[in-house]
Amino acid sequence: MISINEKIVVTSPPERVWEVISDPSAVVSCIGGAELGPSHDDGSFDGTLAIRFGGLRVKFAARVALDLDESAHEGRLTARGADGQGATRFNAGATFRVVEGDAPGTSWVFCDGEIKLNGKLAKLIESGAGAVVSRMTKEFTDQLVLRCAATDSVPEAGPVPEAATVAPPRPTGLFARLRAWWAGRRARRSGQAAPPSEDRFGEALDHGGRR
Repeated sequence: MISINEKIVVTSPPERVWEVISDPSAVVSCIGGAELGPSHDDGSFDGTLAIRFGGLRVKFAARVALDLDESAHEGRLTARGADGQGATRFNAGATFRVVEGDAPGTSWVFCDGEIKLNGKLAKLIESGAGAVVSRMTKEFTDQLVLRCAATDSVPEAGPVPEAATVAPPRPTGLFARLRAWWAGRRARRSGQAAPPSEDRFGEALDHGGRR
């Protein structure tokens, strides 16, 4: 059996951290080698996780269920599955919660759980689990901090100006003005109104370049 007891500090307020850590797709993006699969009618979803134990790389497929308590910022995750060849099966359960950190605007994330393994790779995986859990916890923490910080810095969307109210930039430089004049002539031939800057430059060309 593999035990997990982790305490992670995140430099974002609990509301932001909970938004990320309660979203399976966001959590998966913080774990290297993890992929999110389709969801099921009962609310569970499929996922895969590739882990390297020394020189051995094992890919597990799992059915995952997530039970969330939004008001308390707590959740419970359960998973069961096997490696790609079906040689080793596992059952896992973990609880996690997000609380106010020691400093304003920071959070603590607590995670406690256990993984039970059965099969020919169980002893090998358990023997290297300590180092693997430590490495994955560090990688997850780094990515979680970055993702929460990115969420904090997203600006509020302002009104988008209508395209009709945005004046086109006036062309600068001789060649740019020539191209604008030619485009204006083609527009007039097709019955479209040319932009004012093109009309003014066209008048200058029609009078021998005098302005």
